[in-house]
Amino acid sequence: MTTTGLVLTGGGARAAYQLGVLGAIERLRAQAGAPQGNPYQVIAGTSAGAINAAALASGADTFPETLQRVTHVWREFHASDVYRADVFGIASTGAKWLSLFTLGWALARWRRARPKSLLDNTPLAKLLREMIPLDRLPALMRAGHLEGLAVSASSYTAGQHVTFFDTPRDVEPWTRSQRLAVRCSITHDHLMASAAIPFMFPAVALPMNGRTQYFGDGSMRQAAPVSPAVHLGAQRVLVVGAGRLHEPPAQTPEVPVYPSLAQVAGHALSSIFLDALTVDVERLQRVNQTLSLMPPELRAKTPLRQIDVLMIAPSQRLDDIAARHVSALPRSVRAMLRGIGVPTRDAVANAMTEGGRGAAALASYLLFEPPYTRELIALGESDTLARREEVLAFFGLGVPAVPLARAPQAERSASG
Repeated sequence: MTTTGLVLTGGGARAAYQLGVLGAIERLRAQAGAPQGNPYQVIAGTSAGAINAAALASGADTFPETLQRVTHVWREFHASDVYRADVFGIASTGAKWLSLFTLGWALARWRRARPKSLLDNTPLAKLLREMIPLDRLPALMRAGHLEGLAVSASSYTAGQHVTFFDTPRDVEPWTRSQRLAVRCSITHDHLMASAAIPFMFPAVALPMNGRTQYFGDGSMRQAAPVSPAVHLGAQRVLVVGAGRLHEPPAQTPEVPVYPSLAQVAGHALSSIFLDALTVDVERLQRVNQTLSLMPPELRAKTPLRQIDVLMIAPSQRLDDIAARHVSALPRSVRAMLRGIGVPTRDAVANAMTEGGRGAAALASYLLFEPPYTRELIALGESDTLARREEVLAFFGLGVPAVPLARAPQAERSASG
């Protein structure tokens, strides 16, 4: 039996795309007569992908039903389910934080005036405890429904990338340059830490090596996103991205506009969440190619092994989709984002002419609203069904005798 790993990357609200991909894969597998049960023995996730990974792992014994339940949550998401989006909540964090840029000299002596982040994600903590029964993991692993779960976070205290993992296997924690692995029982605090987008959400205190360290989003300093699944024994890995890899190139405005703070922040977040994945997959492909050129006797002497990788990523620019749905955010959130340069009109043309494409990238991570998440889910389904033969070959399945109907195309507004 080939051990299959699932790697879910970060990206805030962009992670809705992952549920569309996984849902379409389940349809393809069922049509091809694949055995029932959890197809991913090893699951690894980072940031919002860590939340999806833990949710799927905690229901591995009823994987199709669990996937439907998690997808329903994403389809009905609202910003208020993830962070405080009311006027008072924004005033106590975002507005206060932005005021420090101009009044910081006067407020520096009062610690209460120093918010920890732009947004308060207390609602997310409550949602995770209701949505993800992590206490089921030990029994699921003993019963053979799951062989490993890994969640990554970044330590602000030690400056290291840390992968927290749980597995019944005899796996030694690994250590690499500026990154290490820690075996432990995964908790909801680990998920909150992994999904703490820098500046947006507060850091989370976690115990490690007998001391307390503060952790933020696991996508920061993540040089090898696929490696946790490989270390936990995956022989083939499905990687679901959240943009950049297959996106069409952006159009450059004829009249350049000086970048706003939102554009710079959006560009920085895109680099944190997306760039390392491309490099790591290319690295795996080079290793596979090198091993294929080696004779069997030499290949047997190297610790390297060939890892089959299938990567599925959006075929459309998620920044453009976000630009069409910025108006779906609560008014208080839009007002805060407007202060740092995010355009509030949901028109792609406006985003292009006013330099708002990069600013919309920032909004794309915070747009936990149904119009946006549902379009991403539909896009994930469509992108996956378009690669049906690759998906079936990856799982070692034949092409279905009866072709599946394509999923509905991602909804587009008139401006799109």
